Amino acid sequence: MFSTPKHSIKATHLASFLHVLLRTKTRSQEKSRCVPGFVFDMSLLSDLVNMNLSDSTEKVIAEYIWVGGSGLDMRSKARTLSGPVSDPSKLPKWNYDGSSTGQAPGEDSEVILYPQAIFRDPFRRGNNILVMCDTYTPSGEPIPTNKRCNAAKIFNHPDVLAEELWFGIEQEYTLLQKDVKWPVGWPVGGFPGPQGPYYCGVGADKAWGRDIVDSHYKACLYAGINISGINGEVMPGQWEFQVGPSVGISAGDELWIARYILERITEIAGVVLSFDPKPIQGDWNGAGAHTNYSTKSMRSEGGYEVIKKAIEKLGLRHKEHISAYGEGNERRLTGRHETADINTFVWGVANRGASIRVGRDTERAGKGYFEDRRPASNMDPYVVTSMIAETTILWKP
Repeated sequence: MFSTPKHSIKATHLASFLHVLLRTKTRSQEKSRCVPGFVFDMSLLSDLVNMNLSDSTEKVIAEYIWVGGSGLDMRSKARTLSGPVSDPSKLPKWNYDGSSTGQAPGEDSEVILYPQAIFRDPFRRGNNILVMCDTYTPSGEPIPTNKRCNAAKIFNHPDVLAEELWFGIEQEYTLLQKDVKWPVGWPVGGFPGPQGPYYCGVGADKAWGRDIVDSHYKACLYAGINISGINGEVMPGQWEFQVGPSVGISAGDELWIARYILERITEIAGVVLSFDPKPIQGDWNGAGAHTNYSTKSMRSEGGYEVIKKAIEKLGLRHKEHISAYGEGNERRLTGRHETADINTFVWGVANRGASIRVGRDTERAGKGYFEDRRPASNMDPYVVTSMIAETTILWKP
């Protein structure tokens, strides 16, 4: 999935996908909300949501975003800035109540947000921004759920910087019906036809949730995320988007913000987003986050030998990687449904049942990249990308 990475994406003004989602109500739904004694015009709400603040003020809204106490949940809150900001170092630090997110005790609850990366806000648009932050104690120590801090140390190592690492992450996810937590399009308590027609499928009986997927795709492009594609997955109701190629730690920043945008869109649509690696037991594919990886040496002449040496090192640390590749991954890595068994490390060319897959193009060219197929859909991209870098470049067997 690799091509030359783009460090900045000039996105055209995104069509009002949020407006479209809000307007998918029927006329009767638009005119009222179930609040006793109160009728609200949803078209007015839509107009307010899409208001362009730049017409009346230089002030902008910054949505500060961070990873919560579970290590997967995302939290955010907004603040007003006096004007546009494009450099995260120019943004103020902020704080929040860590006792309410499972990240601090009540008697010492303050956690400090350090702004790290800025993206355009596809919901508020204009000069408003999304800000990816990491989290610290008041004394400046990273809290346990801050995986970005250690990743930054690895990516800033001179030996790692010299290799100009590229990552491409294939994020799979499942859309669930809100009230029953069952995949969209599936009969409640029942099952659709067996897998086969759904992967990259088209049609009302094969693809469920495409409006959400396309809205997310465009919103990510607007935000400046290097999203490279989307597709329907093998299990109906399951989809995938790809982020990359992204350089170094930006892969983690971009994937977390892409997840945040998807959470917001599914919130609007009234659908539950699941990153569970095996949401439905039985003869159904799980959900992964295959991580494609390439270094400068791998992309140069003789790179195939560098790739094979890197894969050998990954095999020697298989257990350590598996332990960091996502909760519940043992339910997914069974040796079936395009996975290798969790206790076995095997690599191969064009083999989607392997732990590590090398593409035919890479084998033919004698250089390129490889795909680590082990990470679960709920993995932390800061952990996975930095661990791959550490093992293949810094670790000495």
